[in-house]
Amino acid sequence: MTERTIFQSMPHRHVISLGPQATIWEAASVMTKANCGSVLILDLSGKMLGIVTERDLMTRVLAKALNPATTLVSEVMTRNPHCVGPDLLVSDAVLIMIERGFRHLPVVSAAGKILGVFSARDALPREIGNAVTMAEFHEQVNDALG
Repeated sequence: MTERTIFQSMPHRHVISLGPQATIWEAASVMTKANCGSVLILDLSGKMLGIVTERDLMTRVLAKALNPATTLVSEVMTRNPHCVGPDLLVSDAVLIMIERGFRHLPVVSAAGKILGVFSARDALPREIGNAVTMAEFHEQVNDALG
């Protein structure tokens, strides 16, 4: 069975986005309504400035007792997030997530068009297993090489 690309695995291909002046309250509301775990932050021209995720809401807002009604997404977003192309295999995307410690990857075409966000939730158990095996292999190689 051939492995899926991340674009094939993404159930939501529409882009959930807000401007940098939106509040965390608005971001949480948009993510809840869309049933997704992240929102892209775009400028007026459509250029991606950052991403806000569920984890950001917890660690950068709630844990610091910031007011979500007055805190701007631009204050807590991850700036210039790591992006990938739509043809990346799911296990390779999950490997990137494991090694870099995040759960969402913006997907951008070769022409620079934002296609959506791949989430670890979009991966099948087999694809996650392949990524974990590769991550363990990378760790062993790094340990062996010092």
